[in-house]
Amino acid sequence: MPQGQIRKALSGFYYVYYQGETYQTRGRGNFRNRNLTPLVGDFVEFESGNKDEGVVKELLERKNELVRPPIANIDLGVVVTSAVEPDFSTQLLDRFLVTLENKGIEAVIYITKTDLIDEETYRSLKKYQQYYESIGYMVYLPTNDEKEQAIQDLCGHFANHLTVFMGQSGAGKSTLLNTISPELVLKTAAISTSLGRGKHTTRHVELIPLYEGLVADTPGFSAIDLAEIELVDLKELFPDFVQVQDQCRFRGCIHHKEPGCKVKELVDEGTIAKYRYANYVQFYDEIRQRKPDYSKKK
Repeated sequence: MPQGQIRKALSGFYYVYYQGETYQTRGRGNFRNRNLTPLVGDFVEFESGNKDEGVVKELLERKNELVRPPIANIDLGVVVTSAVEPDFSTQLLDRFLVTLENKGIEAVIYITKTDLIDEETYRSLKKYQQYYESIGYMVYLPTNDEKEQAIQDLCGHFANHLTVFMGQSGAGKSTLLNTISPELVLKTAAISTSLGRGKHTTRHVELIPLYEGLVADTPGFSAIDLAEIELVDLKELFPDFVQVQDQCRFRGCIHHKEPGCKVKELVDEGTIAKYRYANYVQFYDEIRQRKPDYSKKK
């Protein structure tokens, strides 16, 4: 039975790519009974008498998946965040980074709309760039003169990867992808000034071959609820904490109220950014207060 990859899902059809051809298929009837939903990015076994009437018979094992956007087997997440309109937010950026870390997805940060800021704001963003790069993330903060080179460098990450663009609405994901590949003609929308956020412009997830890899343009969203992250795992999703946590007095320290915590010591010294620790505490409290989701146990 041939094995292909779902590269688009639309109106109940799954478009499976196999040996240079795309086959329109539907999911097997018993997927719902088995609580399975094929996702874009899934590798599947399928049968097809012709290109228009195939059936996805089996889903192969996934290495990861995202709920929003619904996509599987992601290698790289490009977190697109704007300098202004909407304003740069470390809290929102860290939500995306924690989500990607939890799924084992490499993260790259791209900051847009630097042409709309003054020199003081740019210097402030430069400090954020330097900190996030110091803990292992690649951060693009291009000026107008640097944008062409930055985009070329960004595209260099795509080869042999399935890449997802993510970030809040209005941050400029579709605009950035239009610049990377103008023939995509992805829709963009102006910021809604009354709401302070952008309109959702991308209607479905589709994998697009770009620079020897696959790239998905996905709907932007302004918040992540961390619903899939367990409290015990949160501290492992901050690389700056992981680097030093073996120096905490207590094994299994959660860097919250324990004495002898190396993370809190370095926060006080300024070695670990105070905003990172504040975001960690906020996420910790949010997850701790989360109501149990009994539907997962059914």
